[in-house]
Amino acid sequence: MTPVIQDALVWAPTGGMLAAGALALHYRKKAAQYRTRAGVLQDQAAEAGLRAAEAERGIAVRDEEAQYLAETRLPDLVYALQFGPVGADGTAATAGGLRHRRLADTVTGKAYLSVLEQVGAVAERASEHAEGAARSAVQAVTRSVQALVYEQQSAITHLLDTQHDEKFLELIQPIDHAASQLARRLQILGVLTGMWPGRQRDDAPLLETVRGGVSRIRDYHRVRVPKESAHYVAGRYVEPIVLAVAELLDNAARHSAPSTPVEVSFLEAHHGISIEIHDAGPGLRAEARDEAGRRLSGEEPIRLTELRTPPSFGHLGVGALAAQYGFRASVDEEHSVHGGVRAVLHIPRALLAAPPGESDTARTRAQGTAAGQDPAPAPRTDADPAPEEAADDAASPEYAVGEDGLPLRRRASGARQGRSRQTAEPPSPEAGQALAAFVRGTEAARNTTD
Repeated sequence: MTPVIQDALVWAPTGGMLAAGALALHYRKKAAQYRTRAGVLQDQAAEAGLRAAEAERGIAVRDEEAQYLAETRLPDLVYALQFGPVGADGTAATAGGLRHRRLADTVTGKAYLSVLEQVGAVAERASEHAEGAARSAVQAVTRSVQALVYEQQSAITHLLDTQHDEKFLELIQPIDHAASQLARRLQILGVLTGMWPGRQRDDAPLLETVRGGVSRIRDYHRVRVPKESAHYVAGRYVEPIVLAVAELLDNAARHSAPSTPVEVSFLEAHHGISIEIHDAGPGLRAEARDEAGRRLSGEEPIRLTELRTPPSFGHLGVGALAAQYGFRASVDEEHSVHGGVRAVLHIPRALLAAPPGESDTARTRAQGTAAGQDPAPAPRTDADPAPEEAADDAASPEYAVGEDGLPLRRRASGARQGRSRQTAEPPSPEAGQALAAFVRGTEAARNTTD
């Protein structure tokens, strides 16, 4: 065997081994690359899975938010628009925030907020349109019915002026009284819609103004009024105060037993005079008292479309009158003399007027003083009362008072009728004379305050 062959046989296995090793190294590199790529792919797949799960959760969150919008936020918005402040802190109710706060700055959150704002604007416009339509309808009906009521009252007044039969007056009395109450309710309804409560009046005694309110309620016979008062109400405020007193008296009478009295008293204060109305009813619950206070304050806007069913106009009307004419009304229980409710109508001095003749007397005295001499009294004519009569007139009102506590009409003869007891006790059923006196007294009060 030649040396060349021997060398070939020696190196042959070595070359094969080197080739195999190189091939194995190559495949190991490939395997490592495949493993690395597989890891990357696995990571990418895991990341894709996370993104898919996150997307599913995002979809679920938006679905929940859409459901929350439909089932909670929109109904809350509608409730807030209908009923106003409902929160415990007195702030206005809102549609609430997002259920998922992280959507606040997203397109979805902003879109939902825009939906609520648009719904609120549409609902507000619809509410304003409905309120305007309701006010216009109520005003039109009120004016037309008022014209009929005034026509009826004019006819009744004509009968009272021309007929003096006691039986006839007894029969006409319920009609006259019902017409007076209907006119009052129409006036209050008109006040709630922004109508003027009545025409201009002359200055009137405070006592006569209160009696005018007494004559306009159903249970007039239960009301006890003061015997006298030297105060006068300025003409512009007479009718609003008559209406307010009537509503407070009616409320006191309706919420107390028919056998109990409703007492009126006057309390003079530094800034004016207060008319206090005391009933003997069961009182008010705390929430009812708070609601009455809000209504009487006149601070809340009146919306006819938001009145409860059945609607209650009395306190709202008094509050509207108080806000418009400058007096104040309130209710409480702590100072009620009968354990019921005390209603107070406070009239500032700016709403009062000087008694007739007082300003003229003061002016005459001032002129006499300026001239350096005392003013001489005017000569008394035969038409003037004697000194004794004048003293009696100064101690009592210038009108006679019937058994019902209301002023009596004077006969055409001008004879002075005797003054009877002041308490407003109901006339006896068989006494036609007392009923006739009530009719005449009602008319006299209406002539003064209507």
